[in-house]
Amino acid sequence: MPTLPPDQAPSSPAQTAETRRVAQSFGVDAQRYDRARPRYPDALVARTLAGAPGGEVLDVGCGTGIAARQFRAAGAEVLGVEPDARMAEFARAHGIPVEVATFEEWDPRGRGFDAVLAAQSWHWVDPVTGAAKAAEVLRPNGRLVIFGHAYEPPAEVAEPFAAALARVAPESPFAGQPARRPVELYETAYVRTLDQLRATERFVDHDRWRFEWQRSYTREEWLELLPTTGGLTSLHPDQIAEILSATGAAIDALGGTFTMDYTTLAATAVRAP
Repeated sequence: MPTLPPDQAPSSPAQTAETRRVAQSFGVDAQRYDRARPRYPDALVARTLAGAPGGEVLDVGCGTGIAARQFRAAGAEVLGVEPDARMAEFARAHGIPVEVATFEEWDPRGRGFDAVLAAQSWHWVDPVTGAAKAAEVLRPNGRLVIFGHAYEPPAEVAEPFAAALARVAPESPFAGQPARRPVELYETAYVRTLDQLRATERFVDHDRWRFEWQRSYTREEWLELLPTTGGLTSLHPDQIAEILSATGAAIDALGGTFTMDYTTLAATAVRAP
């Protein structure tokens, strides 16, 4: 998938101008982002809340509120922190209170939470500052859960996409990536995240969760999602159109649909009492 792979994602979005540009590009079409991006397994939501001392939740980098709305539907009281005002506005319009700031610079004003979430967002947060801030705002025995999807379309779709991206946007930091990456590569990033949390000595009960599921995509559904991913959000519309054309032709060759194998991974730890 055209996103920052876990082994290449910088520890802080301040490291490179290109990384900052990608990080700030997801709000270009917040409605499409929210419409096309996949939700998270209900089992992850339930397990998070079951392991937290209460139902007050902070969602770090909440985006349009995809995860936040799922946790709210499960009975949690959710506050979002989101640096992109466009994404925050969308989340607010759908009932999620959001404060616009990076997590590192956000002021909790003495507030505490039973769980801190980071759904597809922790790689934009400085790991040292982020872990310290999470420990600061979590109540004793509160749970930090950092999670995201590992998903790669079948080779028949991924390879034409990768070839088109390299041809149309050779300067893109995503153009040199392999067409598909094994889930083990993503798991390595979550192991590293747990190591960073251990190093703070402010968390206990470190664990990793894994949820496997599938979803079928039509040609239209997949081409709706692709422009919301990091590899395409900052490209010119003509470049995007050419990449989508090549990818659409590949899906047509499969009969117009394909099945995606999803693995949702999580790194979680409990604030030391």
